[in-house]
Amino acid sequence: MNKLTIQFLQCSFFISFVFLSISCPATSEERMREFNYDENSDKGPDHWGEIHPEWSLCKNGTMQSPIDMLNERVKVVSYLGKLKRDYYPSNATLINRGHDMKLEWDDGAGHIEINGTEYELKQCHWHSPSEHTINGRRFDLELHLVHESKSGRSAVTGIMYKLGRPDSFLSEMNQHFAAIARTGEEEREVGMVNPKHIKMGSRKYYRYIGSLTVPPCTQDVVWTIVRKVRTVSREQVRLIRDAVHDAHETNARPLQPINMRLVKLYQPQVHDL
Repeated sequence: MNKLTIQFLQCSFFISFVFLSISCPATSEERMREFNYDENSDKGPDHWGEIHPEWSLCKNGTMQSPIDMLNERVKVVSYLGKLKRDYYPSNATLINRGHDMKLEWDDGAGHIEINGTEYELKQCHWHSPSEHTINGRRFDLELHLVHESKSGRSAVTGIMYKLGRPDSFLSEMNQHFAAIARTGEEEREVGMVNPKHIKMGSRKYYRYIGSLTVPPCTQDVVWTIVRKVRTVSREQVRLIRDAVHDAHETNARPLQPINMRLVKLYQPQVHDL
């Protein structure tokens, strides 16, 4: 192989490398590591909307989440109906996204139905302390069950927890969180996981239209926040945070302006109980 051929191959390799670098943008999971929850950081919540143009809603959006469910602004209704859940077991993977732990069902795990639209369950993840508050009170943990309709619209169910007895679903996951905390691995296959084991324990729930609470802060998200506050052990909260390895104690976005949005509290009538 002569010198000219070698130079040509080197040049071709360089051009191919540059082309691949340009044509392969960061994945959504990689983007999840480009922000944090440090209020003093230029990557903190006040600056999320400045990191990428497509994250501008984090700064300029008028329907952002989380919010405070204050009694004075909540309208009690009985027409929303019981939350319809049709979940089933499916293989799942636990993923460290750099700021939280996400449990992702590989092939879906059922759906919820809201106003006649089915939203397929995609994943769940945890925030500590809670992101949403009730009458100004923040709790120790919040679980988000993220669903998506065929049209691409998101619906998130939120469950809040205070310190107390261990949560039974998290007890099933403890060994996996502990393994990731110990090894530092970014993904761990956890086998069959049944989302029916995630207890809600109440027919009452809040409903409002908001956004994702992480970039890109996409709006028009249907939020359902279970009214009953469940319990979780201090050790379970610590395990989730230790698995992330981000050196931060919290991963909760600050409260966002409600901007005159209507918040409904579904309360079934006596004959519906």
